[in-house]
Amino acid sequence: MPRRVFSHSCESLSRCTLRFALVLALLSAGGAYSRAFAQSEMSGASPQATPLDIDRGAAAVRQSLRKLHTRASLIAIVAHPDDEDGGTLTYESRGQGVDTTLLTLNRGEGGQNAMSSDFWDQLGLVRTEELLAADEYYGVHQYFTRVADFGFSKTIEESMKLWGHDRVLYDAVRVVRMTRPLVVTSSFAGNVSDGHGQHQVSGAIAQEVFKAAADPKMFPDQIKAGLLPWAPLKVYARVPSARTGEKGIYDSATGHWEPVRFRNYVDDTYIAGIPSETVSVPSGEYDPLLRQSYFNISREGLGRQKSQNGGLAIPPVRPVFSPYHLYASRVGAILPPHEEGFFAGIDVSLAGIADYAPVGERSQWRARLANLNTVVEEATVEFDAANPSKIASLLASGLTQTESLLAELARSSLSGDVKYNMTHELLVKQRQFNDALGEALGVSMLATVTDGSGNGASVTGMQPSTVIAGQRFGVDLHVVNEGRENVTVNGTDLRSFAGPEWKFVPPAGRAEVQDLSASASIDRNVTVTVPESAELTRPYFDRPSVEQPYYDIRDLRYLNEPETPYPLTAELQYSYHGVEAHITTTVQAARLSTSQAAGLDPLLVAPAISVTVDPQAGIVPLGSTTFHLNVTVHSSVKSAARGAVHLELPHGWSALPSLGSFEMSRSGDENVIGFEVTPKSAEPEPYVINAVAECNGRQYREGFQMAGYPGLRPYPYYRRASYRTAGVDVKLAPGLKLAYIMGTGDDVPRSLENLGLRPVQLSAQDLAGVDLSGYDAIVIGIRAYGARPELKTAKDRLLDYVKQGGVVIVQYQAGDYDHNFAPYPLSFGGDPARVVEEDKPVTILVPQDPILSWPNKITSADFNGWVEERGHGFMRSWDPHFVALTEMHDASQEPQEGGLLYAHYGDGAYVYTAYAFFRQMPEGVPGSFRIFSNLISIGKNPAFHAATSRAH
Repeated sequence: MPRRVFSHSCESLSRCTLRFALVLALLSAGGAYSRAFAQSEMSGASPQATPLDIDRGAAAVRQSLRKLHTRASLIAIVAHPDDEDGGTLTYESRGQGVDTTLLTLNRGEGGQNAMSSDFWDQLGLVRTEELLAADEYYGVHQYFTRVADFGFSKTIEESMKLWGHDRVLYDAVRVVRMTRPLVVTSSFAGNVSDGHGQHQVSGAIAQEVFKAAADPKMFPDQIKAGLLPWAPLKVYARVPSARTGEKGIYDSATGHWEPVRFRNYVDDTYIAGIPSETVSVPSGEYDPLLRQSYFNISREGLGRQKSQNGGLAIPPVRPVFSPYHLYASRVGAILPPHEEGFFAGIDVSLAGIADYAPVGERSQWRARLANLNTVVEEATVEFDAANPSKIASLLASGLTQTESLLAELARSSLSGDVKYNMTHELLVKQRQFNDALGEALGVSMLATVTDGSGNGASVTGMQPSTVIAGQRFGVDLHVVNEGRENVTVNGTDLRSFAGPEWKFVPPAGRAEVQDLSASASIDRNVTVTVPESAELTRPYFDRPSVEQPYYDIRDLRYLNEPETPYPLTAELQYSYHGVEAHITTTVQAARLSTSQAAGLDPLLVAPAISVTVDPQAGIVPLGSTTFHLNVTVHSSVKSAARGAVHLELPHGWSALPSLGSFEMSRSGDENVIGFEVTPKSAEPEPYVINAVAECNGRQYREGFQMAGYPGLRPYPYYRRASYRTAGVDVKLAPGLKLAYIMGTGDDVPRSLENLGLRPVQLSAQDLAGVDLSGYDAIVIGIRAYGARPELKTAKDRLLDYVKQGGVVIVQYQAGDYDHNFAPYPLSFGGDPARVVEEDKPVTILVPQDPILSWPNKITSADFNGWVEERGHGFMRSWDPHFVALTEMHDASQEPQEGGLLYAHYGDGAYVYTAYAFFRQMPEGVPGSFRIFSNLISIGKNPAFHAATSRAH
């Protein structure tokens, strides 16, 4: 199920696929096609080295026949990765043959991460790759808008304000005009029942795009670029499973009850009550050839999206239905209140493509398309799962007929918009016939990087996964015919997506005809030289800071695509019974990783030297004489690399060494260079330190890290080698010894190094047997009670540690923490509260409390400059032994006092905090360090101990 990616134009027509050649012919004939349209319609190579089992052999051919038999097309619009109704997508794509697209508004940058320490835009790349992995199971084409997840949003108004309504609608309209779906759907209805302001935006936009994409006055620059208006025929949204009662409908985001009414964004009317069920999608239906239900296939895909929850199990097989409500329709027929499916009333037969033509010319086109449909039906009847190649000749005939129709259409006198729409749908059919033919014949190609010796590819040989400008390497094109029919290999090509001037020996486009018999294979070796001008493999989007809720687009060629294409694609041109077809695949390289099994990932173009400063932000306590900064230099040079690093410092600051040297012997090596930085005088103002590496006469000021975790295809994340810091008036109790129990996705321990602390990480064995009394405080990381089962059995040990004078600080937890583990009852009330508006005022409830008074005097000013949110998991009720120190809340939210609670217990203290320290401290937010310093200093706080003595 290949997904579309934008493609550079071919170097010569002979190297283009026939499909692209036909588009170019239409261009020369005066058709309303732009380069953007031609590129968007190019079939892209999947980044997967091999397809899923359900996309191979007989199963793939059977699904392709379903697609060939219908012109049905659908787009689903959602807010975040994992919002999609995967069961419906899989049923429509795999079960009904619908050409299915998923548009996801953002990449989930503002979420949390149960799998790695990637946050913000790095997390966005992780969740993009997770979604692309899930898409392989759903069988969909994937697109994104340019907006970023800025964190949990409680209202549609806030999300629209931050994103910009027209910015979101523009991208949605663009994708709909490119993909031209007959039906639009959404998981959300644009109502408070959606549970998230960003969810509501996706539901509203899905309905708005139904009208806006058809209006030529909307975003006329898209029309000028060649994307003609498009009017989808229907728009649906999933019927919400809302909590309703006498008070109305419950808004889980705000905790309020609202009237039970749903806005129809198409005609701006309201539906009283819960929208009715128009369509029930039987996603639990079983497919005997795929040996699973469509819902369970989709759950395998959803299970690849682990960063938010660690992954999901596949449920037992059972009937599953997804209910949808119809919000608007352009179908002329009167539809029943309960439809058989999304396409009721729409002619989705191949002959229906002719309905774009004027009435007088429609019949001749319907007849030709009916002939094409006859080929598909005959192939469906003749299909033999034990011998898929039995129908190869029929598929080849269908491909020839489709190409003839395209050529005839290009020569016709039909109007430009009619040609545009008919060509779009015939190009889809051409791609499907081409793919089905290869699947039936069992012809495939694997392109892998080699050492250039001509001995073929070797995964165990661990060839490099990155190449650099000027490098020379080999690519092995392994073509195999696993079927029962002979074919002829007409040529094999490599194509660059990373700029021009790549050199291929033998030259790209040189035909080398060779027969390939059944059950045989051939290998062709190409030597590749990377030009000095090669484009790096990096995201085509970025933003100056996480506070900007949308991306700037670095390269408009790839707008709305999931990612920049990988640098090299291989293409096989072959013929069967005189019919030409092609297969494209991404060039792969061996995975250089000791943390997972050897495998293949797409080849990347990297800089020769990558330089990073990690973390990216921190603080300098006022009065500090020096602080430590590490700079990591990574080499992608295939031989020795030598050079030096220096720091660009604020005026008057100095560093030792002034110049740090590095020397690496091979690609993948890293040197970490430590600098002792001495501020002239750190004031309470921001500073930036830049690291600069020099090697072979060139300077390097940025670097990349691979975002992801073992088992997920990685993608490089680039950033400047800069360290943001600020002077902060922060004090700490002397001689602290701190222990930390890591949860998931938490960089607080590293941030504490800014205070001169290196917390001891406690293992499960430590919790079970080590003497805890030597620690002044034990900090429990976010969501640790869900990730560390040993914490449940360590409850008594931890409470005894507190009773004997220790301090336990529990950062925000999920519902599994409720009631059980503190010395006195605490409760989320079944629905943990959160405060997401980071700029709302904070009230100090007990200004003179010892915890807020020493060693730093905490005031509301310490909550200035926070990012994304105040915190998660605010307690709703607590035992009187606990003291609530602060109150904060979002607009229209009830006061939240459960964000920082503490209790005396024996001679020690037990603290629960919902504050998002895990976001604030890695971003260098000054107040977060001051507050955290007070918490970990409680054990040495004289006033706190005096209060404890009085309590005794």
